[in-house]
Amino acid sequence: MVRVTQPRPRTSARRRAERRGTAPFGRVPLPPLAAALSVLLAVAMLVAIGIGSVDIALSDAWQVIVDRVAGRPPADVVDDQILWTYRVPRVLLAALCGAGLSVAGVVLQAVVANPLADPYILGISSGASVGAVLVMTATSGVFAGLAGLGVAGAAFLGALLAVVLVFALGRHGGRLVPTRLVLAGVAVGYLLAAVTSFIQLQANPNELRRVMFWMLGSVAGAQWEQLPLTAVVVLASTGLLVLYGRRLNALVTGEESATALGVDVWRLRVGLLVTASLLTASLISVAGGIGFVGLMIPHLVRLAFGVDHRRLLPLSALIGASYLVLVDLLARSVDPPNELPLGIVTAVFGAPFFVWLIRRGRGLEAA
Repeated sequence: MVRVTQPRPRTSARRRAERRGTAPFGRVPLPPLAAALSVLLAVAMLVAIGIGSVDIALSDAWQVIVDRVAGRPPADVVDDQILWTYRVPRVLLAALCGAGLSVAGVVLQAVVANPLADPYILGISSGASVGAVLVMTATSGVFAGLAGLGVAGAAFLGALLAVVLVFALGRHGGRLVPTRLVLAGVAVGYLLAAVTSFIQLQANPNELRRVMFWMLGSVAGAQWEQLPLTAVVVLASTGLLVLYGRRLNALVTGEESATALGVDVWRLRVGLLVTASLLTASLISVAGGIGFVGLMIPHLVRLAFGVDHRRLLPLSALIGASYLVLVDLLARSVDPPNELPLGIVTAVFGAPFFVWLIRRGRGLEAA
């Protein structure tokens, strides 16, 4: 008697292994990939530093940076003023924001089991907008005291309050439920967006223009004083999340599989969500609302390099940093000396990318 065996169903782990193998660069070791992408980021930053309303040759831009780092007096005072005071901090902030938003997107898509999750799905952007808009428009009255916080401080506080509210609504039976968390984030986001719109109606035209530009994202006002704290937050969060790469891999196989592997799913989810939320809030507070980065870059990296989070997180950070540096360069080069908000440019690239993903039929599975 011949026994006919049915093929075993493919588990999530096996599907991910197959997808890793079909990714064009899925089998390339991480160190050479990271090195190549780091060089690409350095080149993109150097080009972005040299191009602007006053173009400066790459060799001259490099010389200014070398002189500054070495502590030597600048060879050209004008070039030094333009580059070191305005463009270098701007480009560095764009790179940090691109890296941080991409990393937060990777984590949130895995934790809430939603491939369309991004750093704004928890209402963080809407909360930050309320805080920032209040400071920009409140010259008197009960909210005038917020002016002492500054735009960044008020935006960070608003983002944290939104996260606390979403976490409170996303709990059921003492535990965070991914679907409930997403729904709470959408509801809180709409509510806070309505509050922001109401505040804007009370603003004068000059204040309104500033508010709209901030809400669509910009690194034009970057200052050296903002960079140390932002860099620490981005680098520390990324490093910590990479250490949790194996647990993230277990988490995306399903809650039961992760528990069987010894992962405390509830505690892991809370820790990852808090880290991603704080990271996002810190970036929004200094750069405003920049959409699509945390939504698009993780999908792009998965398609190219596979779904292992130990690779996905650092590679997403590097590619996200390069992407936003180039987006900022494009935003200030399309119609000089005017600048486009970053959110407009990222939407122009992000929307067609997702149309392509849908037509391709890949990349929208939960990682």
